[in-house]
Amino acid sequence: MPKGPLAVRWGAPPSTTPHAGAVETVRVELENAGTIAWRKGMNLAYHWLDDRDNPIVWDGDRTPAPPLAPGERGAVEAKVRAPIPPGPYRLAFDMVAENRAWFSELGSPMLAQDVRVAERPGEPHADLPDGVEPAEDWLERVRTTHAEGFAVVAGAIAWEGLHRPHALASYEPGPGRIPGFGAPLLCPSVLPGVELERLDDVAGLPAFAAPRSEPWVYDGRIVLRARPQSGRRRA
Repeated sequence: MPKGPLAVRWGAPPSTTPHAGAVETVRVELENAGTIAWRKGMNLAYHWLDDRDNPIVWDGDRTPAPPLAPGERGAVEAKVRAPIPPGPYRLAFDMVAENRAWFSELGSPMLAQDVRVAERPGEPHADLPDGVEPAEDWLERVRTTHAEGFAVVAGAIAWEGLHRPHALASYEPGPGRIPGFGAPLLCPSVLPGVELERLDDVAGLPAFAAPRSEPWVYDGRIVLRARPQSGRRRA
């Protein structure tokens, strides 16, 4: 390995059991193999690659590296979010000097291992008020989407009254997934441990803000049927 100002020598690949979309903490052992001390701005990060080292998810979450002098060793408890969907990937850890360079760009090898990302586990829950019923395929679609890695799954509203409220204009059934859906999520399905910000009701339906720290999706093929008298929550 070429030795320069910025270089890292890795320990053994960490043990990992990734689930799609979920965060896992792994212990990464490393050594400052360069010629300058690591100070503020030296971070451990990671990339998700395919089996030919093409990037699938580049520039993963950062974890500050310990302040190591040249030749010193340390360990980092790094939080790693697995990619979506499940499947085979290559997880590659890399060091980065922020606003300067990735160590791998300077000739220092990444710590890479082939892993299989499993489906995301957990029993989802949706708090449906009186007058709201799932379509026949709603549960199957919801479970499949959660298993892909999404912690929060929301969909369209089919209105069974004569006059559909204008507030539900964004929730017409039909289109598939809408990235960056901008309206509140109505009656979403949520995995355990995920808390959503409650917003004002929309047309009598419970509304929530999309989470900032968990993957979520809106899919117009996932349909709930609502009657005009809906809005009262079950006891």
